[in-house]
Amino acid sequence: MSEIEEVVYLDAVLTPNRSLSPRGFAIIMSVVGVASFISGMAFLSMGAFPVVGFFGLDALAIYLAFRWSFRRQREETRITITAKSVRLFHRKADGSERHVELPSAFARVELDEPVESTSWLRIEHGRTAYVIGRFLTLPERKSLLLAVRAALIRARSERYLA
Repeated sequence: MSEIEEVVYLDAVLTPNRSLSPRGFAIIMSVVGVASFISGMAFLSMGAFPVVGFFGLDALAIYLAFRWSFRRQREETRITITAKSVRLFHRKADGSERHVELPSAFARVELDEPVESTSWLRIEHGRTAYVIGRFLTLPERKSLLLAVRAALIRARSERYLA
């Protein structure tokens, strides 16, 4: 007996927006390194040798800030909606993971109106709410709200087709 394959109404992977590619990061760090080196050599030729160390610290601080930003961009949320369930998978930047499965018949999606920076997109079930897409922009949250609502409506209607 073969298992009937479930129809997936929504399968979305949410990740933070990436403003800089690895190649762009290498270019920026090269420019910062060269500028720091040239400026440091200019100050060294004037006899201000301690300044060279501060240019090195500035370049190191910029490098560390980018690395911290890239680590935060490893966050990921996956939403899968079928007629049976809404599955949420969230991986934090530190690598910890959380899985939740809710019945699609009783799940709802909410976003506080008017949409502001403190309006969180939530998938709710009973008294429990799961905030999704904290890193999304306001228009992206609104768009995801509409997509999840439409997928939930289609998933619920599947019950009545057979």
